Amino acid sequence: MNIGLLIAGGVGARMHQNIPKQFLTVEERPVIVYTLEAFQRHPDIDVIAVVCVEGWEHVLEAYANQFNITKLKHIIPGGKNGQDSIRNGVYELEKHYSADDIVLIHDAIRPMVSEDIISDCIVKTRQHGCAIAVIPCAEAMVITDDSETSNEIFPRDNLKRTQTPQGFSIGKICDLHRRALEAGITNSVASVTLMVEMGEKVYFSAGSEKNIKLTTVEDIDIFKALLHVKRSDWYK
Repeated sequence: MNIGLLIAGGVGARMHQNIPKQFLTVEERPVIVYTLEAFQRHPDIDVIAVVCVEGWEHVLEAYANQFNITKLKHIIPGGKNGQDSIRNGVYELEKHYSADDIVLIHDAIRPMVSEDIISDCIVKTRQHGCAIAVIPCAEAMVITDDSETSNEIFPRDNLKRTQTPQGFSIGKICDLHRRALEAGITNSVASVTLMVEMGEKVYFSAGSEKNIKLTTVEDIDIFKALLHVKRSDWYK
């Protein structure tokens, strides 16, 4: 069993909008619908669950009906931060599925996730117990102590930029969250950072520069451009 767990618990303050960014409409579809459709289309995804920001659960249900997202089986309340929301999600899944089943934790605001990215995350998670979508670091990296100057570089070959999905067996990720709470870790920014903070090794799966996270207004412009390119490819 492979489950896509979309994290849509944020309010998107950096977008300066009155609605959560995952529910913004772009080219006649809400952002979250693009993400849902990517997991709906994937032949190896059996179930979709969404951790949803409070007050938007019925909107999500309506979109699922409108856009025929038949794999959506669970809508789970969000938490006070990302770690809390993910924990809510995986604890709920633990009630319904086997410890060996795979969960792919994915940002709802990464709507351009491809079939290849999802597939590789599933394969690598099956092989290693976890898999983090990553891409190379192409830019020159510098170290700074004052945020204004630098006289030291960091080798970019030693760096990866993490994305989602981030895959785990349900048993592994639930155990990780329990141990993190016992250790007093309550606000790790992502599953990959929580793994590292808890002394666990992470394994990589394929990401993509196109697998962008919609955080700012500028990201929406990039998303629109990628959508236009994708649609042009369809009609060639």
